[in-house]
Amino acid sequence: MKQAMIGLVALAMFVGGALQAQDLAGNWQGTLQAGSGLRIVMKVTKDDGKLRGVSYSIDQDGQPIAITSISLQGSAVNFSIKPLDLTYVGTLNPDGNTILGNQMQHGETHTLNFQRVSEENTWAIPGPPKAMAADAKPKFDVATVKPSNPDQQGKLFDIRGRQVMAINMNVNDLITYAYGLHSKQIVGGPAWFGSDKFDIDGVPDVEGQPNNQQMRLLIQDVLTQRFMLKFHHDQKELSVYALSLGKDGPKMTITANKPSDAGNFLLNGFGDLMVTNYSMKDFCDEMQAAVMDKPVVDGRRIAVFPVGGEGTTAKQRPECTA
Repeated sequence: MKQAMIGLVALAMFVGGALQAQDLAGNWQGTLQAGSGLRIVMKVTKDDGKLRGVSYSIDQDGQPIAITSISLQGSAVNFSIKPLDLTYVGTLNPDGNTILGNQMQHGETHTLNFQRVSEENTWAIPGPPKAMAADAKPKFDVATVKPSNPDQQGKLFDIRGRQVMAINMNVNDLITYAYGLHSKQIVGGPAWFGSDKFDIDGVPDVEGQPNNQQMRLLIQDVLTQRFMLKFHHDQKELSVYALSLGKDGPKMTITANKPSDAGNFLLNGFGDLMVTNYSMKDFCDEMQAAVMDKPVVDGRRIAVFPVGGEGTTAKQRPECTA
């Protein structure tokens, strides 16, 4: 009789463990093994049997990022954040409290293991960072510039609180971002401008998180002070892409964001583009920097004219002659 009772208790414990292993609802956290590491918090809920999730990268801006889809099939955990071109594949351990897996984004794969945690033990999610004064013209208070790891893949501008970083950038990349140019508008630079890559890590001399224009000023500061960049502006006729209205007019919606809110320009690997809180000038600048093979201009505001087989030309942005 005693042996039968022990067997019954063991069976109940096994069934209870199996049930727990099938439940993802709760708080999960882990460190993405990329660079110096990024702490990730994932909160999963179940609504009418359907899993939903929100992710927070708390070492970056800590803002909530909706998980596009999340599933648990047996012990296989999968989720994706489509606007970020991010997918995750992991395995839920039998105890139901650990997920071992990898995150894939923009063709790169990094280890990300999660641990189930209680609400009180979840890493604190930072509130929105305090913005730098809109009229501030920052320079770097301290900055480190060093050659990139030759095995490093991809490029990145990033802000973590007041910390400003540029990862795996050559000097042409820095110039195009800092001065709002296309690479074809840079003339006369040495060959190493396009070959040697650098990492920049610094803190500005003004409190608060810089906006995009202030980020440009900071990169200009690095270029002139640390790379000793000397240049002048000139005019040159170039083939460009010109933004113009379609015959049925624009099909965009006015942003619900405040003017002080950050804009988002998210391009995933499948060609899907999501843009929020951008002016047309911002949109042209981002398309020029990240997507197109020629300068991009707002054709509604300048005179452009066709060139046979080459698109359009315009005397718009000054070139930068190093």
